[in-house]
Amino acid sequence: MRIEVLFPEICNLYGELANVRYLRESLPDAEFVETPFTGQPVFLTEDVDLVYMGTMTEQAQVLISEKLMPYRDVIRNRIDDGMNFLITGNALEVFGKRILEDGKHICDGLGIFDFESRRDKRKRYNCIYVGEFDSGEGIMKVVGYKSLFGFAYGNAFKEHAFLNTTLGYGINKEISEEGIYVNNFIATYITGPLLVLNPPLLEWIMREKLGVEGRKPAFYDDAMKAYEYRVEEYTRPGKGWEY
Repeated sequence: MRIEVLFPEICNLYGELANVRYLRESLPDAEFVETPFTGQPVFLTEDVDLVYMGTMTEQAQVLISEKLMPYRDVIRNRIDDGMNFLITGNALEVFGKRILEDGKHICDGLGIFDFESRRDKRKRYNCIYVGEFDSGEGIMKVVGYKSLFGFAYGNAFKEHAFLNTTLGYGINKEISEEGIYVNNFIATYITGPLLVLNPPLLEWIMREKLGVEGRKPAFYDDAMKAYEYRVEEYTRPGKGWEY
């Protein structure tokens, strides 16, 4: 099994590389390829089992969008062909049509999905988050955090939502849909890091996306206790969700 981590030296905000460490602990026999920003992504020319990219600065969004732009048709084909992607935090925005700041165009995204991102750096939106994911085996609660200067808007989220929000902001303030789930491409604004906070989600990814049977995520019992406590705490009546 081969897992590619894109640009870890700049896609590492909010502890998102802990997702990679948790994957390493849970999949000790897997090969991990960490592709630096100066390198050529392996998934463009070779098969990998999972591509991961995490949260970055606003400046890095511009650099990464420009770097990947010549390969957008290849990336679109990889998604259409069912390659597994896990994209967290504002890395999601790279896959939209454009990024705006105060109404001004900052950069083009890859245009793979029908949405644009709008931010205002004078205001940061922070919240704890709970959403529901239909895994095909029942409804799974997914928890985490968001810390954003803005939101994303477009048809992609109504058509291909990853989660239905029950606490916190959706992909924007107007809708409950959150993230994108198309074929085996999963993208979400949630940070946390996502996999560490949600062992049931990692277990599902391992089994359903990576074909790993009979193996639980690392430290599963303790991770589940923390997850169950967090779900109960976040959904407690009267619990504030903005911070």
